Amino acid sequence: MLKSLRDLLSRSLSATDAKHPEDREHTLRLATATLLVEIVRADYEENLTENEMVFAELMRRFGLTEDEALLLVKKAEQEADQSVTLQSFTRLLHEHLSLGEKHAVIEMLWRVALADDHLDKHEDYLVRKLADLLYVSHGDLIRIRNVVMGS
Repeated sequence: MLKSLRDLLSRSLSATDAKHPEDREHTLRLATATLLVEIVRADYEENLTENEMVFAELMRRFGLTEDEALLLVKKAEQEADQSVTLQSFTRLLHEHLSLGEKHAVIEMLWRVALADDHLDKHEDYLVRKLADLLYVSHGDLIRIRNVVMGS
C-alpha cells in the first residue's frame, strides 16, 4: 500500500514536472495538506479550531476556495489513513520546495498545532520530526514557532 502511494506520488511528479505544472502543484498541495491533517490527529483529540485552521491555511497559502480546500482535505485524510509513514510526503516536499517554501510549511504546521492555544507534546514532537525530515534547522524551527506564537 505504501509502495503504491510512493509510486503514485513519484509518477505524478516525474511525469508532470515539465508537461503539467498544475498536476505538480496539486501533488505538492496534497502532500502539505496530509502533513496538516496529521498534526490535527497527533493529540488524538478532535478539535474544531485546529480543523478550521487547516482550511484557513490551505486557502491562504494556495489561494483555494472553501470547496477546493474541502476536497483537498478529504483527499489528504484518505492519504493519511492509507500511509504508514510520512517520509514519502516530506521527501516529495524536500525535493521540490525551496528553503523559504519549507519554512512556510513549518509555519502552517505550527499554526495548526497552536490553533487551540495548547501545544500538546505529540503535536510538538511531530512538528519537530517533520522539520527534521524537511531539513529545516532547529533554529529556524524555533524562530518560526515564536513568530506564530507572537501573532
